[in-house]
Parts: sequence; C-alpha cells; structure tokens
Amino acid sequence: MSQQGYVAAPPYSQSQPRTGGFSTSFGPPNSSLHYGHYGDPNSSYAAPQPACCLCVTTVGGKKKVYKWTGRSSGPPPPNNTGPSYPPYSHQSQPAYPNTASTSSTTQLANQLNSMQINSYGPGTTPSSLTSSGHPASFHGPQATPPTQQQMALPPGSQVSPPANNFSGLCAQPSLPTMARQDGIPGSGPPNPNLQQLPGQPPGPGYHPQQVIENDKASRGGQIYATNTRGQVPPLVTTDCVIQDQGHASPRYIRCTTYCFPSSSDMAKQAHIPLAAVIQPFALVPQNETPLYVVNHGETGPIRCNRCKAYMCPFMQFIEGGRRYQCGFCNCVNDVPPFFFQHLDHIGRRVDHYERPELSLGSYEYVATLDYCRNNKPPNPPAYIFMIDVSYRNINSGLVKLICEELKTLLDKLPREEQEESSAIRVGFVTYNKVLHFFNVKSNLAQPQMMVVSDVGEVFVPLLDGFLVNFQESRSVVNNLLDQIPEMFADTNESETIFAPVIQAGMEALKAAECAGKLFIFHSSLPTAEAPGKLRNRDDKKLLNTDKEKTLFQPQVNYYETLARDCVANGCCVNLFLFPNQYVDIASLGLVTMYTGGTLYKYNNFQLNSDSPQFLTDLRKDIEKKTGFDAIMRVRTNTGFRATDFFGAIYMDNTTDVEMAAVDCDKAVTVEFKHDDKLNEDSGALIQCAVLYTSISGQRRLRIHNIGLNCSSQLADVYKTCETDALINFFAKSAFKAILSQPLKTVREILVNQTARMLACYRKNCASPSAVSQLILPDAMKVLPVYMNCLLKSCVLVGRPEIPTDERAYHRQLVMAMGVADTQLFFYPQLLPIHSLDLKSDAVPAAIRCSEKCLSEGGTFILANGLSMFLWLGVSTPPELIQGLFNVPSFAHISTEATLLPDLDNLYSKKVKSIMEHIQSQKPYTMKLMIVKQREQPEMLFRQFLVEDKSIYGGASYVDFLCCVHKEICQLLN
Repeated sequence: MSQQGYVAAPPYSQSQPRTGGFSTSFGPPNSSLHYGHYGDPNSSYAAPQPACCLCVTTVGGKKKVYKWTGRSSGPPPPNNTGPSYPPYSHQSQPAYPNTASTSSTTQLANQLNSMQINSYGPGTTPSSLTSSGHPASFHGPQATPPTQQQMALPPGSQVSPPANNFSGLCAQPSLPTMARQDGIPGSGPPNPNLQQLPGQPPGPGYHPQQVIENDKASRGGQIYATNTRGQVPPLVTTDCVIQDQGHASPRYIRCTTYCFPSSSDMAKQAHIPLAAVIQPFALVPQNETPLYVVNHGETGPIRCNRCKAYMCPFMQFIEGGRRYQCGFCNCVNDVPPFFFQHLDHIGRRVDHYERPELSLGSYEYVATLDYCRNNKPPNPPAYIFMIDVSYRNINSGLVKLICEELKTLLDKLPREEQEESSAIRVGFVTYNKVLHFFNVKSNLAQPQMMVVSDVGEVFVPLLDGFLVNFQESRSVVNNLLDQIPEMFADTNESETIFAPVIQAGMEALKAAECAGKLFIFHSSLPTAEAPGKLRNRDDKKLLNTDKEKTLFQPQVNYYETLARDCVANGCCVNLFLFPNQYVDIASLGLVTMYTGGTLYKYNNFQLNSDSPQFLTDLRKDIEKKTGFDAIMRVRTNTGFRATDFFGAIYMDNTTDVEMAAVDCDKAVTVEFKHDDKLNEDSGALIQCAVLYTSISGQRRLRIHNIGLNCSSQLADVYKTCETDALINFFAKSAFKAILSQPLKTVREILVNQTARMLACYRKNCASPSAVSQLILPDAMKVLPVYMNCLLKSCVLVGRPEIPTDERAYHRQLVMAMGVADTQLFFYPQLLPIHSLDLKSDAVPAAIRCSEKCLSEGGTFILANGLSMFLWLGVSTPPELIQGLFNVPSFAHISTEATLLPDLDNLYSKKVKSIMEHIQSQKPYTMKLMIVKQREQPEMLFRQFLVEDKSIYGGASYVDFLCCVHKEICQLLN
C-alpha cells in the first residue's frame, strides 16, 4: 500500500541531527544539553550555594536587621561577630487573628513590610549589589563587613493588624523574620542578579513582577527548543519562539513540575501536585510552525497493540527497523510494511526527520472511518443563533444590535485555510415563552416562521431549510435579520424559557447528523412554565454555612441531564447573558461548562457603553479555531496514571474526557498519581490524544507528547516546579471541591497544602537556618502571593456584598482557563503609564498590585483578563490628561466613557496600543473603566490590588506570609 505523505517536511529536517528529545536507549538526557535555567539536570546533591538571608534580632529593645551572605552550609552567623543575640521569640506575639493587642505585631509587620528581599546566586559578590541587592534608589544606612551587612530599616508604611481572614485557619501565627529564597542544592538560581524593579516600594517576600521581568530579560525573544526531556520552559508571560524538537510546546502542555518523584511515598512527602495543564488547540504565533498533518490513508494511525498509544518520538525501533518497542508499556510491535525504514548507525530510522510523528512532540493524523460515528464521515458542523425576544431585549435595542451584527459576521465564519468559503451551515431561532423556527432556504422569496408552543416536548418543525449555507441563502437570511426586530416590536412578553431552547437546538443538530454550536442570547431567570423552570434562590443566609455549596450547584437535575445529552450529540452551548438581576448562573451555565462552551456576562447592559465589548466577544467567538465532537484521552508510561480531570468537560467514565467542542482558549488540567515506582532512565512520559471533527467536517486526531524527568531526590522535584501551573491546578481543584465541601474546609486545605510543600522543602532540601526564617524554594518564591490571591477570590470568600451569580460566573470561567489566563486573573497586571518613554516601543515594567505603588501624580493601567481600569491620581499632570482625554484638567475627565478618544498625539497612540496588546492575548474583551482617585468607583478598583488586605476580609500578603510561616513551624515541630 502506498503511503500518503504529510503536508510538508519540517524546516529543520536534515540540518539538525540529534534533536529528537529522547535517547535511543531511553536514558537520561545528555548533560551537555541546555537544561532550562535551573542548572545541570545530572548534578548530584551538593552543598548548598551562597544564599542571602535577612535576620531580625533584638538588642536592648531595638531591632536590627542583618543580611548574611556567607555559605549556606550553616545558620546565619550574627553570633560570630559582636554580642550574642537571642532569636526572635514567637511567644512574644499576640494571637492571630486576635486584634486586641497588636502593637508589637504591627510594629514588626511594618518592619517586615519595609524589608528588601533579594536573591543572588554563586559567583555574585555582595559588593556588586547595593545594600539590599537592589538599585541604589533604595535609601538607608549601609555597612558592609566581610560576611554580613547591617541595615537600619527605613520607616515602613502602616500595615493593618492581622484580621480574621481565613475562618480560623491561622489561629496563632508568628511573624517570620524574613522570607528568603534558599539556594538550590546543586544549582544556582536562574538569575544571578535579581534586581528590584524601578518604582517598587520595599516589601516582604517576592512579588511576581520581579520574577516575570527577570525571566523576560533572560529568556525573552529567544528560541526555546523542546529537544531536552524535563527542561523547564520560559514563563507564560515571556515572549519567545518555541521550536518543537520532540516534546510538545509549552503552549499546549505545561506541568506543575518537570521532574516527577520516582515513588508514591516521595510524592506524598513533597505534597506537590503532579499535574499537566493541557490546552490542545492553543493558538500558535505566526512565526512558529503550525501542526503537520500525517495521512496514512486507509491504514490509519499506527498504534501500540497493547496500550493503544500512537506512534511518537518515544517509540524505539529494534531488529533493524522491523519492530518497535512502545515507550509507554514496553510492548514490542511489528512495523507495518508500508511504514518500514532502515536504521542508521545509532539505531535511529533514516527518515526520522522526515516524519512528524517520529521527530515532533505535536502533530495531527487524518482519522479513518473507524474513528467516526456509525463508521460514516461526519458532516460539517452548524451554528444556530437563538435570540431571546422578550420585552426587555426588544425595548433595550439588544435584539436589533444582534441582528445587525450577524449580517456582517456570517461572512466571517471559520474555514479551512485552503477553502474559499466556510462549510459551516447556519440556522435561526427566536424565543420568549414559545420557540420560533425560521425556514431560510435559498429559493424562498421570504423567510417562513414556524412556532413551537409545546415546550414540554420540544421538536424541530422543519429539517429542509433550517440549516443552510449562508452564501447560498444570503438574501433570505439578511431579510430575516431585518424583520426580527420589527416582528416582535410590540411584544409585552416578559417571561422566558431556557432549557427547551437548548433542547431544540440539540434536536436540530441531531436531525441534521452534525455537531455544532448554539449561540444563545439570554437575559433573565427562566420563570415560564417549562422544563428547567427556575426560582430565585439567592439566599444570603446560606453564606458561610454547610449549605453554601448548594449556591454553586444546579437548582434542578434537568440541566445535568440536558448537558449529558448535548455532549453525546456534539452540541456545544455558548451563552451570552445580559442580566439586570439574579439569573442563577450556577444552573444556566452548567450546560455551557459541560459542553466546552463559553459563558459571557454583561451586567445591566447599556447599548451605548457595552456594545463594543459584547460585539468584540461575539466576533472573536465565531472566528475561533474549534474542534467539534471531541474525545480526549491521556496515556502515560508504566508507574503512574491520570486520575483526576478538571475543566469545561464531561466524563462518562474514568478515562475519556468528552467535549462537544474544544476551542483555542480551553484547557483541561490533569492530575497524575503513582501506581508503581518510576524509572529514572525512562522518565515520565505523557501522550494526549484528541479525536475531533474539523470545521470542514474531517475527522482528525491531534497528538501531544511530553517527557518529564524522574528523580529520587526531592531537590530535583522542587527546582523544576512551575508556580503558574501549580496555581491553575489549585484553583481548579478548589473550585471543583466547593460543590461538595464547605468553603472553610477548602480554604484550610489550600493553606495547609502550601505549608506542607514549603515545610517539606525546608526539612529535606534547604540549608540549616533559624526557625524564625521563612524559606522559599527558588521555583516557588511567588507561590505564597499567588495562593493568597486565590484564597481572596470572590469564589472562595462568602460575603453578602458579592453577588452569588458573580461567584458562580467566576468559578465556571476559571474551570476552563489555561495557565496564562489564570496567572493574570489571580495576579493582575499593573502598569505605570505616566512613565512612558514615547521614543521607545518598550512597555513600562509592571509593578506590584498594592496601593503603596500608586502615586497621586501617576496614571496606571490594571488588567486581569476580565476587567481593565485606567486609574488617575489627583495630581496627574495636565499635559498627560490633555494627551489622553483632550480635556484641560483632572476635574473635566468623565468616568462614564468606556473607550479612550482617538487623538492624534504620541501619548494617546502609545497608551491605546498598550491596551490593545494586553487585550489581544486574552479570550474575553475587557471593558475599560476610568477611575479617578478618591472617587466612589475607586472601591471597585482597589479589590484588584491583591497584595493588600481586601475589603471583603482577605488577608494582605504580609499577613498570609505570617500565616503560612506559623503553619510550617507547627509542621516542623
């Protein structure tokens, strides 16, 4: 049988020998290969390298801070020079969260808050840094003895006394004298000179922007080749070119750690979740190679006979190329005759670089009929637009806006690159208490409406003429979209149905034997008499009780059954909500979440101010790259397996992840557990296979492979952790847990898990140190601040001021997010734009999300992926205000606007360009809110200053460090 080739050969096919990312003997990677920025993977457990600590000691009632820069092989040596000082006494502090006696706690918190934390590795002398390892703009007396430095702390800004933020989690913390990053045994930290960013106030712990900017400086703009097993990729915030050389791009798969513990006992000891965040359809920049498509004709993809893993770089060819050994289960398989090729002198096939499935981490197969429903090729998918035409939507102008936009959008339906037009068919339904189907067949002079009033037993009144090709039926469809607003102009119907609308759309797709998406535009609680009818159950009395979890569960079982039927029929539900009051998102959004759809919400929708946000969301969603009727399976080599799955998914069994559709923004987080000991030579191998229908109706398999290292040394596991992926895992696992556990329990588990990870590191990997020191692994130095942000999210904080719908909405969004989206969502980006250099293309470095970083004369942009703020200080220079708003002074700025005016000056163009760049990388359109200092809307803005104490009771970063440190001390004792 002749073999059909793939699209093209990889551009690096013959010019780069030995870049496959695995050795033929499945041994450890070559130590000469670049190993991320965490040092040599083969380095043995060595004496720790120089580290920097800050120690607070007490002398005659006065506190002094020593910075010690000696070897980390012993405790800090203040006692070696000068008098012997007693360690900081934990018993001297008042109980936390008791606020009755706070003077000494507050005083020390102030000093902690004014402390500079730095981190530098071997080979960096203290003299190359300023007194604190930061730029000289940090003022304070300095002295530099040979082995230590003494600093007088600058006066710190006031820190609120610890409050009861974690429902009794942190009963009696003691303030750690410092938060220091420990030297990694056997390697240096990634950036020898971790610099304080300009404009950053002194503060405790590490902050994400410091880490982000240093990663950008060391790895930004470079080529990251995936040819080494277990190397840690650049951060999600770092722009680089990723070159697939045997392992999947981190755009597709990111892991919580790139070195798995070799045994389950070791994994339990470390308490680090072993997980991968898989975003199978992630967008690839234009400067990176798109996935190759492999077509083996009627033979189909080559798979292992035992475990069914697909041919990939982890397969080892033996017996002259006639057989291959599966890298996942070690089964020896025969090579099909058409696929046979000779081996070279190192045992590698001579066509290795000509076949994507042998040399790349990610690629696609064209699937055969065996992979299709009923062994029939699938039809191209369809989009059905379902518009709520109740009184409020007609009266607000929303229905007219939707219809006008659809006339333009239907020309932009997604299509394959080689196709001239889209194969997607479209259909239209309107509804209030009943359903209206429209016949828009191309040979009709006028569209025809058919009413379905029996919403208890929904049926599709027509097949021929409902789903049509837009190009063929353009005039009839445009005619219909013109008529819909007029048709219902006089309606007085305020009650609506909802579940029967989804049922009708699903039945239409089922009758047409195709998968597809429903675009539902809805605005109110479905109170009309019909299946899925809901009542208002927004009961604030349930907050902080064991019954609070019911607020996140669907009100009636009908929606779960409906979601299961939708998934079985490849029906994805996209929901655009325009609520003025409670609509029970926990129920309405359930079908959206389970089917892989997207939920958009526009509170108190106003045509003038909110239209741009809504229309941009609608355009982006229609144009998204999407796979339909998808099934995903994750395979691993022997020793561990996938056990838990988190995401916008449905699972009917323990192995198959089912998604009616999966688009470029959806990610599934997979947790792994040991079932045997892992081999350090072969490592931990993961293969993700997604079977789906393309937008042209072709059945395909998308394969992603990644190999991780294994080690019996805990230090190796810690130094290859990725905090962004860890927070994605913790957020999804916590948001799933709140359906069955009290919120207080979930919060306690998160704090306990954080403490256990850090306590294990301190006990087994860190150099000896005083108990009063909080020690953070290099790869986890921002874990506490991220974890505190998660604990303060509105989902986990039950307060009557936060709408129940808002909490359910955020919960459902996060369940589907990838690593980059959760990173920004929990720790927003804060940019000082008053310091823009108009002659440069550079964007100002982001600063800490804290009120201390704001200034009366400054202007700042804050974005978290859902919201964007432009904050202006009361003393903002008039020329800056003129440049941005074309008004003379601060008092003339209108906070009603949701867009900046188009002005012909450098400042305006630069700021708008920055906003567009932030927006372009996120799935949701962020509505701009203009906030003036000391005005009422500032309260909303301050919720996003996540390092500060929240108005809803969440702890400040300082308080959380105290809480975690206290937990660690208890665990170690």
